[in-house]
Amino acid sequence: MSSRGYMCEDRGVPRPATGKTPLRNFRIAEDLWKAAQAKAAAEGRTLTEVVVSYLRRYAASPVRKKPDSE
Repeated sequence: MSSRGYMCEDRGVPRPATGKTPLRNFRIAEDLWKAAQAKAAAEGRTLTEVVVSYLRRYAASPVRKKPDSE
């Protein structure tokens, strides 16, 4: 376990040492979900790993303001 209270799983993805990462819910089309599951599995990853990876990059990127609509 690291000094941040995280431990690494076999895939090298950190998670809280408690193992109790909060669950989140969101809606997604079934065809997109299945395609993403298949791709993640082919890469040896879980969808959780994929989503967390993308969300980390998204959260760290500069804010892009939506253009004003007229």
